[in-house]
Amino acid sequence: LFFHLFSGRVKAIEADYCLAENHFRLALRKCPQHTAAGFRRSVQKFLITVELLLGDSPQRQIFRQEIFKKALMPYKGLAQAVRIGGLDMFDETLEKHKCTFAKDQTLALIIRLRPNVVKTAVRRIALAYSCINFTDIEHMLGLSNALDAEYVMAKAVEEGLIDAEVNHEKGFLQSREVYDLYATTEPQNQFHTRINFCLELYNQAMKAMRFPPKSYNSVETAEEKREREQQELEFAKELAEEDDEDDEDEY
Repeated sequence: LFFHLFSGRVKAIEADYCLAENHFRLALRKCPQHTAAGFRRSVQKFLITVELLLGDSPQRQIFRQEIFKKALMPYKGLAQAVRIGGLDMFDETLEKHKCTFAKDQTLALIIRLRPNVVKTAVRRIALAYSCINFTDIEHMLGLSNALDAEYVMAKAVEEGLIDAEVNHEKGFLQSREVYDLYATTEPQNQFHTRINFCLELYNQAMKAMRFPPKSYNSVETAEEKREREQQELEFAKELAEEDDEDDEDEY
């Protein structure tokens, strides 16, 4: 259990979030479900942080479970901020619960979430507006000037985060028509990732199972089978004869 926890933490620090997520999930799966509440809370905090770094949203029912409800309250605020792209909400939550995050040893990872919040905000802006000035983007993202807003949007376009065009001369962002996601390879990539996870889970389950000795692998020849059947018949005849003798003695 602790091996998976600490391995996940090491991989998270190294920014290998996919492998870190697998380690944390294995730690939760192998942990006793009705005991070790503190261990499960600790793993869940790291798992939520890594999921947010991967761009995924944690399941809401996790925050409603009685065992996690109080401990995960600060992380619920983080998840909401990342989901809606609220920079102000993220900064407020980080400042309010900074000591808690430091105690949980997740602060270094949570600080890395800010670019994810910015990306979500940028994506929402590009989807909401077909054309918007960099000055307005500056106010929405809480940046210092319009030039920073232009740089952020240009970087998002270059990375393929949004499908838009930056007009430097006129100072605005022009969004292109939204394409059909299902016409791309993204659904295939998502299915591939989930199938790999299921196969890995199956392999782990098979390794954890215990099987009887492989005595059934020995193949019996036809001659050995005839000898065994003959011995069984002779043994049955002997038993029958003994029963007859016992009956005669009684009479």
